[in-house]
Amino acid sequence: MLRTWFQKLSDISSLARTEAMLKEALTDAVHELGFDCYAYLNIQPVRSYAVSNYANEWQQRYFDRDYKDIDTVVKTARTRMEAFTWAPESPRKLSSRVRAFYAEAGDFGIRSGITIPIRTAFGHMSMLTVASHKPSLSLERDIDQLAAVTAVALLHAKLEQQEAEPTANAQVELTARQALCLKWSAEGKSMRAIAAIEGMSFATVNFHLNNARKTLDAGSLAQATHLATKLKLI
Repeated sequence: MLRTWFQKLSDISSLARTEAMLKEALTDAVHELGFDCYAYLNIQPVRSYAVSNYANEWQQRYFDRDYKDIDTVVKTARTRMEAFTWAPESPRKLSSRVRAFYAEAGDFGIRSGITIPIRTAFGHMSMLTVASHKPSLSLERDIDQLAAVTAVALLHAKLEQQEAEPTANAQVELTARQALCLKWSAEGKSMRAIAAIEGMSFATVNFHLNNARKTLDAGSLAQATHLATKLKLI
């Protein structure tokens, strides 16, 4: 059943012509498998985001409170980099913060599931989770790792190709002067030109652009302007 489902996921990724078609087909497929919802999570230092049909309130709370840093499913995905099933561990093994996290997730009907992580470009990670309200999960057969990873890799490629709109994402903030200097840089202005236009010193422009680059975890000014544009910060 699960192997067939992974093939179906591959077919969905191949056939969906629009973002709306892809999300609708994913929802239907998850329900056919006997699960309640799905979450595709793309984890990067700054641009972490989700494409999911989890409750909107839970999705935004997850990012606003940096839950990915305590989510044991994410930690297991990073460590194992293979498909696995999960359910809350014994409370005695968990910190109070993690117990509270699982309790909140449970309130939104997320109690067990299957997660398939994959490595993506430039050392990042994406993962697909199908989740259930059931407190435990058992499968008839072990997960076919190759089929799982192949299906999620195709889904990742389709979402990237369609530039799918995140349903929730980590919030990144630039100061007004950082955004201003980055905007001029995106318009092709040099630091000396920006200084002349805005009446700043060259050192001040360099200071703001360098801090903006660090905030965006970018390796260069060009990457910082690209990221800021993509995140609609400028």
